[in-house]
Amino acid sequence: MSKSKLTRRGVLKTGAYAGAAGLATPIIFDGSVWADGHSGFTNAPTGDTVTLGFNVPQSGPYADEGADELRAYELAVEHLNGGGDGGMIPTFSSKTLDGTGINGKKVEYVTGDTQTKSDAARASARSMIEKDGAIMITGGSSSGVAVAVQALCQEAGIIFMAGLTHSNDTTGKDRKANGFRHFFNSYMSGAALAPVLANAYGKDRKAYHLTADYNWGYTTEEAVVQATEGMGWETVNAVKTPLTQTDFSSYIAPVLQSGADVLVLNHYGGNMVNSLTNAVQFGLRDKEVNGKNFEIVVPLYSRLMARGAGANVKGIFGSTNWHWSLQDEGSKAFVKSFGTKYGFPPSQAAHTVYCQTLLYADAVNRAGSFNPCAVAEALEGFEFDGLGNGKTLYRAEDHQCFKDVLVVKGKENPTSEFDLLEIVEVTPVDQVMYAPDHPQMGGAEATLGECNPGA
Repeated sequence: MSKSKLTRRGVLKTGAYAGAAGLATPIIFDGSVWADGHSGFTNAPTGDTVTLGFNVPQSGPYADEGADELRAYELAVEHLNGGGDGGMIPTFSSKTLDGTGINGKKVEYVTGDTQTKSDAARASARSMIEKDGAIMITGGSSSGVAVAVQALCQEAGIIFMAGLTHSNDTTGKDRKANGFRHFFNSYMSGAALAPVLANAYGKDRKAYHLTADYNWGYTTEEAVVQATEGMGWETVNAVKTPLTQTDFSSYIAPVLQSGADVLVLNHYGGNMVNSLTNAVQFGLRDKEVNGKNFEIVVPLYSRLMARGAGANVKGIFGSTNWHWSLQDEGSKAFVKSFGTKYGFPPSQAAHTVYCQTLLYADAVNRAGSFNPCAVAEALEGFEFDGLGNGKTLYRAEDHQCFKDVLVVKGKENPTSEFDLLEIVEVTPVDQVMYAPDHPQMGGAEATLGECNPGA
């Protein structure tokens, strides 16, 4: 895929992504148009420091992911300010980060608790913007939260660097000019998983979906249904479950009477741990249906979920954005740095928010300004490497990152509580790419709108 884009300042940005021999040279902006003193924008920093807002679930069903995100954010701030071993800064293909903060200002931060609730997340983000002067908001482990906070940041004139959000909606129908997502999405999971599932379990399968009742669950169900039905599977039923549910027994029992021979758990975090545990307790994995062994699939996996579910994850397929066992230089540097500080390997949630923090800081440096519209221009169409996922593109049309996707499954013989997943396939980016106006992304009506610099 290649692209050319005339920016608002008339600078032509070009770069071939798919099949390119190397990455495009990072664009360094002169900052003359977007200079911080040229025109007002929300929370323009005036002193020697700049404040970032880390908005994560410190309570609720995704609290484990939130705790790991905070660890990674703290590590990123340490590295940006010149502390520690620098983590992935030395491996990052862009070389503007030098340990002197962001654009010469020392980085400070404030935190909020999203509670995995949209209203609470918006309230904490608003407080960080209005009371603490945060110049950028980042975080979250729920797509409902991400969509809500992204909309708030768009209104306030603040850049939102999404954390762990997997719903198509975030950079699909609810995309915003001030919002950016490094994490992959539901469509990519379906596209990566379906061929692996068809090869492992055959094309004549009947699937039953249990789906978290909010936008991430909906788009994940849609993506997996379309991808697996495209391989020949039949969808027997799809049942919504409350995000607050902890005991899924009443939802598991009907699966046994449905004629399905695969259960797809469109659940994440504590929901997935509990629903998978209930499914195993009901003996689903020991059943034979339609002359086939009954199978369970978890479309979106994480190391933290695998640890929570323990032995129940053995042999179960899923997808993930990143895994600590990757052997590229960026991943190894991040795992070493995080492990040295905290005593255990990082999760994909930790990885993505660390990357988002570095990507934001680098964009400010390249733009020579904290103005959100300058930062947006610096990120749009940006191609980079060295952050643990191989060559990656921040697509201009929807602010979605495109990179290879990992298909994993639970290890049969893990060596530790952290060694529970194994990578079975690295799905190339070309297989998971789609047009910006894809129907699952809201179609032609889904647009970014205009960047808002705020006050």
